[in-house]
Amino acid sequence: MSKDHYILALDQGTTSSRAILFDGDGVARASAQRELPQIFPGPGLVEHDARRIWRDTLATAQAALADGGVGAGQITGVGIANQRETTVIWRRDTSLPIHNAIVWQDRRTAAHCERLRRSGDDQLIQARTGLIVDPYFSATKIAWLLDNIDGARAAAEAGELAFGTIDTWLLWNLTGGASHATDATNASRTMLFDIHRQCWDEELCQLFNIPMNLLPAVYDCAADFGHTAKDLFESPIAITGMAGDQQAAAIGQACFAPGMIKSTYGTGCFVMLNTGAQAVTSQNRMLTTVAYRLGDQTTYALEGSIFVAGAALQWLRDGLQLIDAAPESEALAKSLDSTSGVIMVPAFTGLGAPYWDAEAKGAILGLTRDSGIAQIVRAGLEAVCFQSRDLLLAMHADALSTTAFADSGKLSLDVLRVDGGMAENDWLMQFLSDILDVAVDRPVTTETTALGAAYLAGLQTGVFASLDAITAQWRKQSSFVPNMAVETRDRLYTAWQQAVARVRTVP
Repeated sequence: MSKDHYILALDQGTTSSRAILFDGDGVARASAQRELPQIFPGPGLVEHDARRIWRDTLATAQAALADGGVGAGQITGVGIANQRETTVIWRRDTSLPIHNAIVWQDRRTAAHCERLRRSGDDQLIQARTGLIVDPYFSATKIAWLLDNIDGARAAAEAGELAFGTIDTWLLWNLTGGASHATDATNASRTMLFDIHRQCWDEELCQLFNIPMNLLPAVYDCAADFGHTAKDLFESPIAITGMAGDQQAAAIGQACFAPGMIKSTYGTGCFVMLNTGAQAVTSQNRMLTTVAYRLGDQTTYALEGSIFVAGAALQWLRDGLQLIDAAPESEALAKSLDSTSGVIMVPAFTGLGAPYWDAEAKGAILGLTRDSGIAQIVRAGLEAVCFQSRDLLLAMHADALSTTAFADSGKLSLDVLRVDGGMAENDWLMQFLSDILDVAVDRPVTTETTALGAAYLAGLQTGVFASLDAITAQWRKQSSFVPNMAVETRDRLYTAWQQAVARVRTVP
């Protein structure tokens, strides 16, 4: 790729839509972003306006090109990264959604999931998909839409509707309805995809009563997904990369070797451990998922999902109005020696891994008359780190019981690569290192989700010759090393575990 050519990454997240232009060295040259409003129809319900997602994504793409002074002819490929599991169903003839997008955080299908667990179907689902039955994933959301929107089931059975996670929805609109497809990482988050055979599972579709004609084609993460419609840019652009946001972040972090681990701190927090060609079945309630699929070769990962990380600060800002902007949290946290016993358990949409308690509710514990804004805000930050420790302890136990790691010595949980908006907070990263008792490495580029999408698009178009070429571009900006007494770490984490026990509804 010449210096006058670029890759366009579309990063559609839970709280914003952004577009970033990258050059062949993986350096961001221009960008645009729009915040995405959240829709809360009721307790535990979270929706998005899918049409706004599309409009904002297109607008940011056009704005990034304009800001960079770049024409469509200079774009070698488009890469898409997206909030995963969020579910859209639309009419094929009009491209209009039949309902708002149901967001990954939404808990409306908790009762459906409980019925699946009671019937024992959760064992089949986990064996095929690597996932734990939870409202988090797409399958029960699809079933809810078909059962609750007038005429939806009949239309689906007649082949008039299409389902997609946000990547598929964007691809459909980018190509003017010419391409109804997804990639293996996003497919692996639906509870309908057999991650071992790498195909949609007919038996699971029957279990959820979902017609298979709803489902998109599944491609590698670097593939020819189609071209943008003629009226969107001055000329069509090839769409050549796609991955769910957390897998894209792992690619942006160059976590290509088994045993490498990254954690992304955005709306939620997601820790991913590369397990190579082996799909490790977790004994500690982690998820087994597709890390990426390239050249028809699948690489797997263990993943831990925390539903609320940055969303807790968003709530402190918008809900309680304790701060005006999230960056204020760092100064408030630094102003204290401790929270004086205040602990926040941000289970606003239930608890994710390793608890998987859809009915848990959030709480702020340990309040006294001396508690103030600074203690509560710092407790919100600390909760992100305590939840990360929950995940790493579970992953460590899984990895040590896995022959591929235990016998080869490839496992290394002494360094954690971090990214996402919250990773810019130095105080948070130091506290994270202290609580985990591992070094925390922050790269030069923390927007690794968009970067990973760009890398995938570049792999398909030849901008990057190999994964080794991508690895060579990774650069460390800062490293945080543990500096907390063992007794303090143990005391704080024990208090966290006691607080979590107070809000849990299932053992």
